[in-house]
Amino acid sequence: MKPLRIWLIGAGTVGTWLLGVLDSQAQRLASRYGLRPTIVGLATARGGFAYHGRGLDPASVLAAASAGRPIADLRGVERWPSAIAGLRATEADLLVEVSASPATGGEPGTAHMREALQRAIPVVTSNKWPVALHGVELAALARSKGVAFRAESTVMSGTPVLSTLVEGLAGTVPSGVRGLLNATANFILSQMTGGLSYPEALARARQAGLAERDPAADVEGHDSVAKLMILSGLVFGRQLKREQVGSEGIIAVTGREIERARAAGGRLKHVATLGFAGPAGTGNVTASVRPEVVSGDDPLLTVEGAVNAVVAEASPVGRVTIIGPGAGPRLAGQGVLSDIIAVAGRAPRRA
Repeated sequence: MKPLRIWLIGAGTVGTWLLGVLDSQAQRLASRYGLRPTIVGLATARGGFAYHGRGLDPASVLAAASAGRPIADLRGVERWPSAIAGLRATEADLLVEVSASPATGGEPGTAHMREALQRAIPVVTSNKWPVALHGVELAALARSKGVAFRAESTVMSGTPVLSTLVEGLAGTVPSGVRGLLNATANFILSQMTGGLSYPEALARARQAGLAERDPAADVEGHDSVAKLMILSGLVFGRQLKREQVGSEGIIAVTGREIERARAAGGRLKHVATLGFAGPAGTGNVTASVRPEVVSGDDPLLTVEGAVNAVVAEASPVGRVTIIGPGAGPRLAGQGVLSDIIAVAGRAPRRA
């Protein structure tokens, strides 16, 4: 069984979860998928890029990180000051990019992905903004090199949305999508529907581990905007600019608005909408993220709590609804792991 040599960029919560799984489930991955992933390069924000040609032991890496020791201090490790320098000086079979690049340009994640793809090395990523801002370019570069570019966990984390819309519905003609793309915002609005004020619902989201100390990305709509841009680029092949997506957060939503929607038999939801004047992503685009009242037979009506949903329209299938959990490092890590298995071309073995 030949090892799959991986560069792993980012040792935050998703990267740490992935390292733990690769260590604890090594036997299962080998027996079920014939997969033997080996981390040969690891980049962290503070420690630069560490490389070992025969592979870094995940347990040793996790132990070093837990003890506050630099990974570069591990025996036999070479070090470069930055991830891009390490990538350019070493070899691997796959780049797994799970850092978090900012919305202002999506760097350095975009540069990491370009470096790998230009060398015909496939890429798996959970890094949203590089894909939101440059998804069409990166996907085209991957196709031109004959390698995979997968970003399942950038939208709805571990719930398979992109693979369903791109691969599962291959051959259909998509016309648009609507969805609830941020689990924290949906949780807060669900709590407010239950009678809590916005500050009370936000506090409960923090207690549940859903909201960060600074929840702006979730409650102001930036996270949903990124995900809508990713859907546009990877499903429809249309690259949107940030300013093309109208955005309104949920901070100003009042209890009166929530009650008015409920009294009318509906629910106030933070809805992301992407539509085109023509089929298959052609014509003028309409893209927005804003609070809306949903009612009637709308599939989004009953989606409550820390759950996401996407409703896609595609001919000749019609309406397809995907609902599932979409928050947390374990779910994001699961999306990354499923992409790694897909890139390796490993179907589950028969029992």
